[in-house]
Amino acid sequence: MFVSERPGHLTELAAAAVAGGATRLVVVGGDGSVHEAVNGIAGVEGVELAVIPRGTGWDFVRSFGISRRLEDAVATALTGDIREIDLGRATFRTWAGGEGGAYFANVGSAGISGAIARRANEASKALGGKISYYWATLAVFFGWQTGRMRVTVDGEVREGRMIDVVVANGRFIGGGMMLCPEALPDDGVFDVLLIGDVTKRDLLFVLPKTYRGNHLPHPRLEVLRGRRVTVEA
Repeated sequence: MFVSERPGHLTELAAAAVAGGATRLVVVGGDGSVHEAVNGIAGVEGVELAVIPRGTGWDFVRSFGISRRLEDAVATALTGDIREIDLGRATFRTWAGGEGGAYFANVGSAGISGAIARRANEASKALGGKISYYWATLAVFFGWQTGRMRVTVDGEVREGRMIDVVVANGRFIGGGMMLCPEALPDDGVFDVLLIGDVTKRDLLFVLPKTYRGNHLPHPRLEVLRGRRVTVEA
């Protein structure tokens, strides 16, 4: 058993475990822990990843119906069916302004969602992931300056004022928001949600619907599907 001691440490631990011959890793944690472990094993053949949810967001496990009840999650990790899923690879500009890259198993995004996640992770999670992300969404949105983006999905181009572009492999983000309700993690394509220049009224009306996945269609939202996505902003 290994315990993460700092951000990014799980990536190192996962890579070391695989290099040492491990063929099944069990991650005990939330979406951030899953993300780090995925980046430690990406590209390595014959390695399985199981998750016992103990974090706050639980978005990755929601797409697979993994129970948050400890005994059931352990049973799934030990004897559950094995499923091969797609994996995304993102290159991006870091908060410090440099070039970065990472794999993602659930969702990648460009725009307000990154600031929301940062705000939620810096705040107290005492009330749980759903409430933390909900309030972080409201707090960040009301101070957000919408910019122009140019998005290309397998050659199809959209350009205009957008607050976010969500590239979804899984259906959930932000503590249970089902932003891309038809996304499948093993269909070979991403569901790409373009969120236009929504108003405060739009947000207050649509945000509660995202938890049920019935916010679509909407005139300021569009879903495209493809394997390669480029966002310029």
